[in-house]
Amino acid sequence: MAAKLIVGLGNPGPQYSWTRHNAGFMVLDRLSRQTGISVTKKAFSGLSGDGNWAGERVILLKPQTFMNLSGRSVAEALRFYKLTPADLIVIHDDLDIPYGSVRLKLGGGHGGHNGLRSIDQELGNKEYLRVRMGIGRPVHGDVSNYVLSNFFKEETDSLLNVLDGVIDAMEMLLREGLPKAMSIHHSKKLN
Repeated sequence: MAAKLIVGLGNPGPQYSWTRHNAGFMVLDRLSRQTGISVTKKAFSGLSGDGNWAGERVILLKPQTFMNLSGRSVAEALRFYKLTPADLIVIHDDLDIPYGSVRLKLGGGHGGHNGLRSIDQELGNKEYLRVRMGIGRPVHGDVSNYVLSNFFKEETDSLLNVLDGVIDAMEMLLREGLPKAMSIHHSKKLN
């Protein structure tokens, strides 16, 4: 049975743990706790673990290369497991989606996201699934400072519900496919 490589994007280190840019890490950590799949093995310039979830063999990966070099880690893991971009699901923060929403997408551009830019460059292919967790866009100020800042207090109050909603969308994606998961989860507010 072919596996799915599920990658959560973020930056390593405690100073980034609760920042918006680490939304992918947060989802993967929550999924790890819910499924019992430990993401602690040092491999592929990251931390990984594998097990079964939603009827699939899954490899969970948190690149430890910092965001703008995430593609190295992803490419290493795909090569090792002999997987293709069609077997890849990337979870990341998205400025253009309001906080508390999730969008699923196959392919597309990087939208200025350095983690996606790195993956696209390393793979030479953009045809992989993206799970986009909305973080909203700042009204004023620098976007790079915003993505590296912690969630606001009112956001952290609902953050576990949002992470669980992202995981529900991913589970439906694996079990029932992209069109069904998109039709159900794109209209749902998670917080």
